[in-house]
Amino acid sequence: MKRNSRITVTSRPALLGAVVMLALTSASVASADEPGPFGVTAPVGANRHTARIGALFGGDRVDKLSGGHYCTASVVHSPEGDLLVTAAHCVDGADSDLVFVPGYRDGRAPYGVWKVGRRYLPDGWAKDQDEDSDLAFATVDDLNGRQIEDVVGANRFVTGTATGATTVTVVGYPDSREVPVSCTNKPAVHSRTQQRIDCPAFTAGTSGSPWINGDDQVVGILGGHEEGGSTDDVSYSVVLGRAAAELYKDATSWR
Repeated sequence: MKRNSRITVTSRPALLGAVVMLALTSASVASADEPGPFGVTAPVGANRHTARIGALFGGDRVDKLSGGHYCTASVVHSPEGDLLVTAAHCVDGADSDLVFVPGYRDGRAPYGVWKVGRRYLPDGWAKDQDEDSDLAFATVDDLNGRQIEDVVGANRFVTGTATGATTVTVVGYPDSREVPVSCTNKPAVHSRTQQRIDCPAFTAGTSGSPWINGDDQVVGILGGHEEGGSTDDVSYSVVLGRAAAELYKDATSWR
């Protein structure tokens, strides 16, 4: 199990669907400008890609961020410019007050601290914590009159591609570190509804980490099987199929 649970607001059916494909050429990789060797996990520097990825905190940690993050989330494009994607088990539960810090590093919030608002979870997770539904979206309130996408940019959330066509880069925040780590590798099929990737040292705190291909597309979210995996060296994501697309539509069309 990668991490604990938080809050439920809006839900959709379980995330079953076609096996995901992670598009583009084998030379394409994602979040880091110059990713390292495949299957190697290392700290990643601050750049325009990692600015879109950040750590989740309880609202009581706003004034004491160091050591307080517990999951990872990232900004994805939306018409309103205010949308995050993460794992469902990161934002369900009893606590309602959460904040997101994009580009978090060493106790600092270089792009501000953003209050998490409405959450969107699949019915399969809200009712049964179905591992095939471990995906969620959340909005963040504007900050000083600006939307988060205008400040840090956004990756695109895509569905309906197939597992293992190319490499992806996974970026996340282990809760024992104060900087993000990244790993680039090619995912593999775990089951009809789950994909896996071999990346060492993705420990607690990395749930919700985006799997990003060379077109800045999010094609997986660390979570799913055993809430991300029972070992630190193999991580999972639900297959992003039709239900994931419907959940994204819900999150972007209610306003």
